[in-house]
This record gives sequence, C-alpha cells and structure tokens, in this order.
Amino acid sequence: MPLSRARIVLIAASGLALAGGLAVFLSAPTQEPAAGIALAPDDPAVVAEGRGVYADQCASCHGADLQGQPNWQARGPDGKLPAPPHDPTGHTWHHPDSVLFALTKYGPARMIGDPAYKSDMPAYDETLSDDQIIAALSYIKSTWPADIRQRHDRINEQARQN
Repeated sequence: MPLSRARIVLIAASGLALAGGLAVFLSAPTQEPAAGIALAPDDPAVVAEGRGVYADQCASCHGADLQGQPNWQARGPDGKLPAPPHDPTGHTWHHPDSVLFALTKYGPARMIGDPAYKSDMPAYDETLSDDQIIAALSYIKSTWPADIRQRHDRINEQARQN
C-alpha cells in the first residue's frame, strides 16, 4: 500500500519488545526517506528484482531462506545482535514499511540517532537505490503467509494514521 506523499515520520515504537526483553527505540532518521514508498509484494517483476538484491546484499547475513543467524535475540561477546530472520519467525513484519525502508537505507545507528550503536547492519544509501531497497523489502514481504501480510498491512495503516 502506498504511503502518503507527506513527510514520512517514523514514530518511536517505544517499548517494542524484541524476544529476550530487549527494547528498541526508533526515531526519525537524519535524512528523510524518499516520499511515496510502497512495497509491491504482489508485483512479480519487483519481487524478482528484490530476490536478486536480497541474494546479493542480504542473504550472507540474514540467510538464503530468510532464516537469520542462530541466537539472533542475544547479543554476542562483541555486543552486537546477530542478523534477525526476515521470515514469519522474526520481527521484520512488526515494523511498518517506512521503518524497514529507513533501517535498510540508513542503518540502525543513524536511524536511531546513536552513532555508538553496535551493529553489523550497514547503511545501503550509497550502495542501493531506493527502488532496489523497496524491491528487496517487497521480496521479503512476498514470502510471508497471508495472515502475516495482512497483519503487516494493518501495522502500515496504523503508522499512516499517526
């Protein structure tokens, strides 16, 4: 579903509990994502492009089958969280499209405004175009079962209303 063309505001999902009780607070990135972001999980061409982008840029950490890394909910000795799954067992679908886009484009440290935040997740703003990011996210969403996609659509609707 397309987002409004108005400025995309990322509302803090304060207290968003990740498994293991970790809370992540999200805020607006320092640069605004492109207006009019719309994932297209039902568009075969976009999904095919996204499958390739995912394979090239994401699968090495998040897994070829979107399964994520083992023990993804627990920080390692380096203080970093392993890459989470993007399948229905993970929390990707708990975030609206605008948050997923900003997280991918800007990386977690810049997105939350904490340059000291430790993560292996890179920012893709200089590697991928907005369309490639949208395609990769569309591919991910295309793999979710209908009930998860419907729940994600409701999350998007709530985000648009805020």
